Amino acid sequence: MPVRAIAPYDFPSSSRQELYGEDQLVHLWWRDNMWFGAAACFRTPRAMTWAEFRSTVVDPWASADPDYDPATAWHWSVDGRTVEPSDDQTLDALGVGHKSLVSFHR
Repeated sequence: MPVRAIAPYDFPSSSRQELYGEDQLVHLWWRDNMWFGAAACFRTPRAMTWAEFRSTVVDPWASADPDYDPATAWHWSVDGRTVEPSDDQTLDALGVGHKSLVSFHR
């Protein structure tokens, strides 16, 4: 249902890209996982490599679930598009943008 305002609503987003400089917000979602009910949001540099993203963001967050094994072969997607990231690729090169959704599953 659309929201109807009683007056013009012309305010810039408080989470727009320009406020983050070289960083961006990235949503991370472990699909079909009962432990995490929703995606989490992390502030990351656009130039961060995939290996660094996995070791500093994904692994610490996902390891809250006792079933998480970083050595498992995961299927990854960015904004619904399947990706096969390599460790030296940057988030930017993988197409991860501000407020993108990175999801994974077995």
